[in-house]
Amino acid sequence: MKTDRRKKSGRRVKGADAGGQVLDLAAQALGAALDFGHPTDAVLSKFFREHHALGRRDRGLIAESVYGALRRLRWLHRLTGGGATAHKLLLAWLARGEGWPVRQFDGQVTEDERHWIEALKAVVLPEGTLAERADMPDWLCERLLAAYDEEELLSLAHSLNQPAPLDLRVNILKLDRDAALARLRDSGLEAEPCRWSPHGIRVAGKPALQKHPLFLDGSIEVQDEGSQILGFLVQPKPGEFVADFCAGAGGKTLQLGAMMRSGGRLYALDVAEKRLIRLRQRVARAGLTNVHPILIAHERDARLKRLAGKADRVLVDAPCSGLGTLRRNPDLKWRQTPAAIEEMVLRQRAILDSAAKLVRPGGRLIYATCSLLAEENDGVVDAFLASHPEFVALSAESVLTQQGIAPDTGGRLRMSPIAHNTDGFFAAVLIRGEHS
Repeated sequence: MKTDRRKKSGRRVKGADAGGQVLDLAAQALGAALDFGHPTDAVLSKFFREHHALGRRDRGLIAESVYGALRRLRWLHRLTGGGATAHKLLLAWLARGEGWPVRQFDGQVTEDERHWIEALKAVVLPEGTLAERADMPDWLCERLLAAYDEEELLSLAHSLNQPAPLDLRVNILKLDRDAALARLRDSGLEAEPCRWSPHGIRVAGKPALQKHPLFLDGSIEVQDEGSQILGFLVQPKPGEFVADFCAGAGGKTLQLGAMMRSGGRLYALDVAEKRLIRLRQRVARAGLTNVHPILIAHERDARLKRLAGKADRVLVDAPCSGLGTLRRNPDLKWRQTPAAIEEMVLRQRAILDSAAKLVRPGGRLIYATCSLLAEENDGVVDAFLASHPEFVALSAESVLTQQGIAPDTGGRLRMSPIAHNTDGFFAAVLIRGEHS
């Protein structure tokens, strides 16, 4: 006789979703994410809007289960024999990935499912291929082997399969880091200075910060420590002309504006109007007055001509595969394809070529991605330098060392979850010759 999943012990969902169980809802959310039609964070946002009666604890269980299953999806398919439903993949993740004892499923699964879970706990898998052990698609494993040996790749994969920490950036226009740390701790949060970024704070756990006074008044922003380091490669100064060529929603724009003490002119360029609208809201909250958002149709937009040869600093945080952010976006390793990477590289080269035209003689150009792939990183920069002799490379490590930052990254910035416990970032610093 089957148990009724709706007779849930200690986890009843109130309101419009009273008929469903949290595990059933988690399986629905995972099934939606497994379509890979949209980013998982967007899928979950839509799912939670549709199931607004869920409490914070249940939302947390659902989100963490979905992300956990996506991180270890290849392993879960092997455990379940392939072809398993989203519901069984979820149960497998909770039983083996999270280590739930069988009794923890009581009242939440059918009798048949309970027996299936018991059998699953006894499954011993053979070692598998390198890609299987790394929980990556074969093509991605092969690409990364160009830069890592097998042991290094497995270490990288393990680090990418862990949840990312929560990093904050202090808006130095409003307060310093010590003051922000004190206020966060006073509000009951466990917070420490980031190791590399002078503006960074790492917060333990996953507290809801959207209603914290420091967030509401623009004193702090959520930003990975590795991302913050890019701002120090730009090293903008008050009074300068700076361009953020691919501004997006503006996390780095806000950082640059604060480093400029809201002086000079900071152009935030992007092709998506919705992102720039959001940026304007964030700029107002941050108290910045030097940011000028500009909507462009593409990297060759005629509006860019009036900025040509005028910028002291140009940051190109290029659209990329995002494979350095797998701790936060594990779906990317299953959604990306070799063909998509090839198209991305062509776009990156075109964007960098156009952004370079904005740099004045003696000015600085920074090319950055959150990718781990050589073709998106060194390959793009090397091709650019070969066709633009007026630019020369400047050591990223020397730029950071001058500012008291020493992450030991080499001539080109390479931040990683292994060495730095940050997302994976790449950046190259280029200088335009004085007489070019």
